[in-house]
Amino acid sequence: MSNRGFSDVSMPLFQGDEARPAPLSNGQMPSYIRDHRKRLRERFMAAGGEALPDYELLELLLFRAIPRQDVKPLARRLLEVFGSYNGVLSAPVARLGEVKGVGAAVICELKLIEAAAHRLARSKVMQRHILSSWDALLDYCQTTMAHRDIEQFRILFLDTKNTLIADEEQARGTVNHVPVYPREVVKRALELNATALILIHNHPSGDPTPSQADIEITEQIRESCKVMGIKLHDHLVIGKSREMSFRTAGLLFD
Repeated sequence: MSNRGFSDVSMPLFQGDEARPAPLSNGQMPSYIRDHRKRLRERFMAAGGEALPDYELLELLLFRAIPRQDVKPLARRLLEVFGSYNGVLSAPVARLGEVKGVGAAVICELKLIEAAAHRLARSKVMQRHILSSWDALLDYCQTTMAHRDIEQFRILFLDTKNTLIADEEQARGTVNHVPVYPREVVKRALELNATALILIHNHPSGDPTPSQADIEITEQIRESCKVMGIKLHDHLVIGKSREMSFRTAGLLFD
């Protein structure tokens, strides 16, 4: 993959049959690109993001990173590779860099939007009563974990009023395994003076059905917490488009 900077306007960004005319020799943007960008921005401001398909939302993001090129082919290519708008934003930096036409400026723009989305989703659950903000919690989990390519294990630590006081990543693993140690979970809960927990981990396969190992470690953590007077409210397994609750599925007993 070429790492040529996008500021080099003497050559087209894309090669082959997807190539578009390069900017004019005087450095100005071709009128058809300028007019298209203007119309797209106006549609977005008038109707909002819900009115635009995924590839047009991606175009809007790419405008800043690639200021004088037609970015529609790249937007469509990214969606083909990663499957969805969320999949593009959540894609690992290394994999993004493998896509033809993606350089440092594009990656920075995409990761900036991803970070903003995570922070916004997190703000809707921090310092709030989690059990009465369940939908916001599920949205947060889907935003931050659904499209990761390795397993991640997180713990939400709650106080006596079930208010979220800490949200911490405990471990990362491989595509189908993450190491978790019940004693470390309980130790951290005691350090934070937490009285209840919610466990969360993702399945990169997209299927949130818990494995036997998931069931066993959940029971081990529940037993360890019970000894110390800490309640385990739930264990959520996050898939690509849905999640699974241990408590709702009858896999968690008080």
